[in-house]
Amino acid sequence: MVKVALVHDYLNQFGGAERVLFVLAEMFPEAPIYTLFYEPSVFDGHLKGGTIKTSFLDHAIVRRRHRFFIPLFPKAAENLNLGNNYDLIISNSSGFAKGINYKGGVHLSYIHTPLRYAWEPETWLGTLLPKVVIKLSSPIISYLRRWDRRAGKKPDFIITLSTHIAKKIKEAYGREAEVIYPPVDTTVFYPDYSVPKQDYFLAFGRLIHNKRFDLVIEAFNELQFPLKIVGSGPHEAKLKKLAHSNNIEFLARISDDELRKVITGAKAFIFPQLEDFGLVAAEALACGTPVIAYRAGGALDIIEEDANGLFFDEQTPNSLIEAINRFNKMKFDQEKIVQSAQKFSEALFRQNLTRVINQSFTLPL
Repeated sequence: MVKVALVHDYLNQFGGAERVLFVLAEMFPEAPIYTLFYEPSVFDGHLKGGTIKTSFLDHAIVRRRHRFFIPLFPKAAENLNLGNNYDLIISNSSGFAKGINYKGGVHLSYIHTPLRYAWEPETWLGTLLPKVVIKLSSPIISYLRRWDRRAGKKPDFIITLSTHIAKKIKEAYGREAEVIYPPVDTTVFYPDYSVPKQDYFLAFGRLIHNKRFDLVIEAFNELQFPLKIVGSGPHEAKLKKLAHSNNIEFLARISDDELRKVITGAKAFIFPQLEDFGLVAAEALACGTPVIAYRAGGALDIIEEDANGLFFDEQTPNSLIEAINRFNKMKFDQEKIVQSAQKFSEALFRQNLTRVINQSFTLPL
């Protein structure tokens, strides 16, 4: 029997990478999960019962303020030594998991992105630190970049979630990566035909700076069309102050059933951000709702223009407004939209991953 270990960066927040981990944990229920630190309260029993092994950084203060400890993460990852105990190691990484130590076994890494803090510090640290601090941190950033480049050489095989990130992996590590789209949970996201299409537009996700909810709000302040924003996060209060239109409604914590109904009933889902992939856009399609997306990043793998949505070309209110006005003159087939989301199914993800794993044991390393 093949002995498998799973490795994940850290477990103190819930996002797309964690959803991939849940599927991996279901595929390999006996596999221990190695991670830098783990906050059980965040996951509401999702990983309950599994063996989770953490690093020397697994302390409450790190779990709450992990970004302050980023320079220590490479060493913590290297100290997670799997030895020669596993035949297959699957790391699920946006930065550090791929850098773990081991002496044997096939290492397959599902890389969501090269380490952002190393390769795009101005973008990912700009809202956390003043520019002068980022400049003074350049030795640390250089160290992280060198470490990440070395860590990117470790896996025997690399998988990634979009052609956008495959190009970044090629630039950062000089390596090819096979694209396997992350899975949409079709037990949650499917069209609820009891819900008719209505006049409101929708945006949903974590209310943080890079999701560009501000852009959507500015556009709908001008349009005065109904807009629902579903989600919570550190920018919630700021975004509510920005919303001047009475037609903009915020919904914080709602159930999966309520979310599915809200998505199914929406006229369109607005996707204004640059994402590595963009799981929320794929979830909207799975519910039969067309997507109006910024033409960049992972959205290019998701949107088939004029079939399941359309693009806008600049991250400006005017560009988005023009796309919405164009959308209002178009018609979309809900069944064809649902069909377009089948390539993001969990079943296909499992099938493709199993194929790559089987190949990894027959091909020379």
